[in-house]
Amino acid sequence: MTDFAVRIVRMVDSMPSTVAGLAIARQIVRSGTSPSANYRSACLAKSDKDFINKLKMVEEELDETCHWLDIIIRSQMMKESRLKPLHQECSELLNIIAKSVVTTKTRMHSEEIAKSKKS
Repeated sequence: MTDFAVRIVRMVDSMPSTVAGLAIARQIVRSGTSPSANYRSACLAKSDKDFINKLKMVEEELDETCHWLDIIIRSQMMKESRLKPLHQECSELLNIIAKSVVTTKTRMHSEEIAKSKKS
């Protein structure tokens, strides 16, 4: 996740210094770097619910980053060939995080059922 954030920072530094470029750069540097910090925080979660809540923040920020990458590509602000690998990585990270949320919720539900059967 940290490597992805570093690639976002490098990409932002090479964006055009136009009004739109600067506005989008501010947005994507925020949304593209916060998943790394939020994921770190999730790894230190105090409970499964806390873990899920923090992963949901990661998921939202990655989704927003994919959106900004789409805008940059569609507006031809930067070459698509340069952004395609970054966009692909963003999508893959988003899928991994979403599946992690589902897996954790499923495990929590299974544990609740097992507990109720013991009672």
